[in-house]
Amino acid sequence: MCQLLGMNCNVPTDIQFSFRGFRQRSGITGEHGDGFGIGFFEGRGCRVFLDRQAACQSPVAQLLDHYAIKSLNVIAHIRKATQGEVKLENCHPFQRELWGEYWLFAHNGDLKNLPAGFGRGHYYRPVGDTDSEQAFCHLLERLRQRFSQPPDVAAMFPVVAEWAAELAQHGTFNFMLSNGRWLITHCSSKLSYLIRQAPFHTAHLLDEDVEIDFSTVTTPADRVAVIATEPLTDNEAWTPILPGQLLLFEAGEVRLSHLPEKMPVPTTMQRED
Repeated sequence: MCQLLGMNCNVPTDIQFSFRGFRQRSGITGEHGDGFGIGFFEGRGCRVFLDRQAACQSPVAQLLDHYAIKSLNVIAHIRKATQGEVKLENCHPFQRELWGEYWLFAHNGDLKNLPAGFGRGHYYRPVGDTDSEQAFCHLLERLRQRFSQPPDVAAMFPVVAEWAAELAQHGTFNFMLSNGRWLITHCSSKLSYLIRQAPFHTAHLLDEDVEIDFSTVTTPADRVAVIATEPLTDNEAWTPILPGQLLLFEAGEVRLSHLPEKMPVPTTMQRED
């Protein structure tokens, strides 16, 4: 399956340490070699780096080893294709504009039996041929139709929860979504998170023998949430996100949570992307 990595912070932070371990899974400690992508929000701007090469080999990924981009919200994805060819337009995260803001979306899963024309709306249409991009376009179209202007996040969150529950009936639907102010995650099968805050300690990567003492590179006020398909470190306490659970992270902590009373039953046998 694909793997997801997200970061949400209360102060601009670089993701170099987490991304270093994450990219090992694209061909060294894992088999996710069908492309990668990573997006950083900076103010109202957004930098997105994509490559159809595996992240462990890509010169684009190597650039990020030496370019410490600081951001409040980051989404990264390493791909093992199940739907869509191995090409640039099918690499996550996908980027669109809504209400004068950039939005990023990345998905791990495999959605089956989607309606004909799904994700091909009036304002948003996919460029590539993945179920993931179709799902993203479908959400933005729904939000634009539901709200004539940017809603309060508390009003928008239930709409995203409703949409996530509907699509989870079609297969595995782990995803990350951000507009640069917050980051939403949905767990269908596997996602975990941790929150780093004072007192900071040393963290050691699971996929490479590298560690960092965060007390030497942070202030006592810093707070960073890291979300990943599988834990990235072996000496920190990661919290599993429950299947069906939707979380909204803001300023490095969980601000909103939704868990359906009854889990949806998939319409097809699930196969993870």
